[in-house]
Amino acid sequence: MSAARHLYVHLPFCSHRCGYCDFVTAVGRREQHTPYVDALLAELDLERGLLAPELDTIFLGGGTPTFTEPAVLERLLAALPSAAETTVEANPETVTAELARLLRRHGVNRVSLGAQTFDPGLLRVLDRDAGPDDVRRAVYLLRGAGFDNISLDLIYGIPGQAAADLERDLVEAIGLTPEHLSAYELEAKPGTRFTHAHGEELGRQAEAMESYFELVVGALTAAGYRWYETANFCRRPELARGRDLRALHNLGYWLGHDYLGLGVGAVSTIENRRWRNAPSLAAYVGALSGGDRPPREPEELSAETRAAERVMLALRLDEPLPLAGIEHALDPAGLQRVERLGLVRCHGGELALTDRGRFLGDAVTAALLA
Repeated sequence: MSAARHLYVHLPFCSHRCGYCDFVTAVGRREQHTPYVDALLAELDLERGLLAPELDTIFLGGGTPTFTEPAVLERLLAALPSAAETTVEANPETVTAELARLLRRHGVNRVSLGAQTFDPGLLRVLDRDAGPDDVRRAVYLLRGAGFDNISLDLIYGIPGQAAADLERDLVEAIGLTPEHLSAYELEAKPGTRFTHAHGEELGRQAEAMESYFELVVGALTAAGYRWYETANFCRRPELARGRDLRALHNLGYWLGHDYLGLGVGAVSTIENRRWRNAPSLAAYVGALSGGDRPPREPEELSAETRAAERVMLALRLDEPLPLAGIEHALDPAGLQRVERLGLVRCHGGELALTDRGRFLGDAVTAALLA
């Protein structure tokens, strides 16, 4: 069995739950932070044999990892293996000078900040605690602690948002000179309180998503960012002292690399096996405190499934996909059709979406798959 070089660690705790969120989260529960991290470290011990001796990336996601009690977070970071890239997600209001120094002290070299928008009214729509000044303050504190790899998350298609609002968000974000930007269209799951409250407006926003997407790509590429993945942008190497500032952890997913996930609800994919830890916090902590692995939902991955996933994920990138060994995942008629429409290029055993094809990414990929 191959050894995974990518490690994901899930910290589910948040100060509150945003209306549009469907991640595995737990509000507050500070008394559970210590037993949960105990469980995480127990799971790491049980699964350490699946990890390579040297890791490429570690990603602490949530939830809000930086909402975790500082002493507990520090104990976790101190116990994790080292990696070339270690990222921690943070909500801006949780970032203090002390926290920034704690992260640096324990090998974190990349922080992903959930800005979402710089419009106070739209932040209220999203149920976000942080305001625009919190985002700016967090960036300044992280810079002061020595961080030179900061990512900002933006969301577009928010109920009540206009194109001019999005333009202002992009100007604000670019002005903070982050090394990386992620810009996601808002996805509100059917049946959530968010869709009940904003259903009609979400329908109107859906019609504007394509123009918003084009606005995002145009503004960020003009500002010197490489559009390297459907929703992700990084400073071009020539503007960043030659550094590759892509999100290397997520790049591992998109390139089909193996990864180990620790924590409640976390997913792992190792060769032809995938499993998801059950989303119950009590069941997760209870099993590991007794020395057992947490309840899991296993899935065997066929060669056909892996090949299809390889196509779906890799075509999100701005680099060609080598087709050797996965040609059977493509529908020849579909490939011919989208190639004729100028949406893909297939040459020398490699496949890539054209710029026009990237704006229609999911639809083009669906047409390609056998």
